Amino acid sequence: MATLRDLGLSEYEARVYRALLDTGPTTAKELSRASEVPMGRIYDVLSSTETRGLVRSQAAGRPKKYVAVEPETALARLLDDRRRELDAKADQYETVVDELTAELDAADPPDERFWTAAMGPEDTVDLLVERIAAAEESVVMVASTLSAHFDVDAVGTRVATELDDALDRGVSVSLLMRPELVDALPETVGERYASVLSPDNRFETRTSERVERTVTIVDGTETCIEVPHPLDSTDIFAMIDLKDTTFAGELMAEFEPRWEDADPLELG
Repeated sequence: MATLRDLGLSEYEARVYRALLDTGPTTAKELSRASEVPMGRIYDVLSSTETRGLVRSQAAGRPKKYVAVEPETALARLLDDRRRELDAKADQYETVVDELTAELDAADPPDERFWTAAMGPEDTVDLLVERIAAAEESVVMVASTLSAHFDVDAVGTRVATELDDALDRGVSVSLLMRPELVDALPETVGERYASVLSPDNRFETRTSERVERTVTIVDGTETCIEVPHPLDSTDIFAMIDLKDTTFAGELMAEFEPRWEDADPLELG
């Protein structure tokens, strides 16, 4: 059950505000009794709730009286306060992340083979997006099919967003697809590629019938290889992420002539 404490009020502040709604204009002494807030604390609590715009006071007469601000107004003010606090926290966390990114920036790893794998459609997408996010120079994507077990609209938008971020970092993106895959993409994904990615001169898309597998090469050193299900070619079984400069170089040597022979695709 929601309470005023969920919006940042202390127990005493919540009691005082609720009691004022019941009593109407009243004195601090009467309010202490009605709210069961000790007399030694009632003035501090009234001061804090008045500062927050939840209570108004009438100082013209003696003793001074207090009245609650209408709930709709009071709750809107509390909500605004919480939003400001959250925005400040978000800014603080972003600063921490910026500082830690510089501090924890990993040294270049030794040139040795390393691989990991993700199983199932959801984890394979997570791995692919993670590796695109790590790109510093280039992303080469070769796409042959769409998995029938993907939410292609959601996945395509997510990948497009990550590619857009990569372009903003100065990463070049080359996308090679089978021609029929272009028509299979949802309209929303195609629109995003056309309106957001295509205008960037670091992004280029081409089509070729010589595309047989789905693979992504990052910075010419790391390869994400999609592994189809052994009994269902429309389903993704896993994705292997292989850090091997030699292997990635061999794939790039196979990719480049296919890219040169491919047909440029005008998006939009």
